[in-house]
Amino acid sequence: MTLLIASITPVIIFLYLIFRKDKNKEPISLLAKCFFGGFLSIIITLIIDIPLMSIANSFHTPFFKSFFESFIVAAIPEEFSKFIILYWIIWKSKFFDEHYDGIVFAVFVSLGFALVENILYVFENGMGVAFFRAILAVPGHGLFAVVMGYFLSKAKLGTDGAQKKYLALSLTIPMLLHGIYDFILMYASNLSKTNATLAGLIFLIFPFFIIYLWRFGIKRIKKSIEHDTTNETIII
Repeated sequence: MTLLIASITPVIIFLYLIFRKDKNKEPISLLAKCFFGGFLSIIITLIIDIPLMSIANSFHTPFFKSFFESFIVAAIPEEFSKFIILYWIIWKSKFFDEHYDGIVFAVFVSLGFALVENILYVFENGMGVAFFRAILAVPGHGLFAVVMGYFLSKAKLGTDGAQKKYLALSLTIPMLLHGIYDFILMYASNLSKTNATLAGLIFLIFPFFIIYLWRFGIKRIKKSIEHDTTNETIII
């Protein structure tokens, strides 16, 4: 029970922080659909990953092995799967009518994914892993989703005729951020077996990337809220 609570709690906290900023709350039924849709995105990810996992074992140099595993096996399939579910559920929804909505919906999908992943990792590895995933992995999934939702809203609600560009950004930027996140950790880990000094230096990059990721995500949240507030003021 303790491990289950440790797995679920950071997901609930992040969802609450995002949900509470939504001035015009979305229907709970739609948010639940997004959240449980995140479970389905795991199945899509596994279907993509199964043939890729055997290829990953063919790489022997730390750099290429880490790059393949972080981008090709992890970041790209996961963010693609989340995007497909998110787009399918909310793109034509009448409730997707504000810029911050895209962020809310994307975070609920992403943290549905993260919840299942978190439970599996924590039950396998214990409370130590639960702590680090609570402060790093779960917020990481949430922040990748913030970026995805931000650009998806610009694609849906923007008036500059750049829908295709923003759709592409809503998919590729989260993939890039997720890939860099995983690559730093995987490369440092793989290098530690042969070059501990270089591994340590690479790992020092990680805190700076996390700070950048938080600032990048928070800025997108603020811009979305400001855009909705400005439009509301003009309408009034």
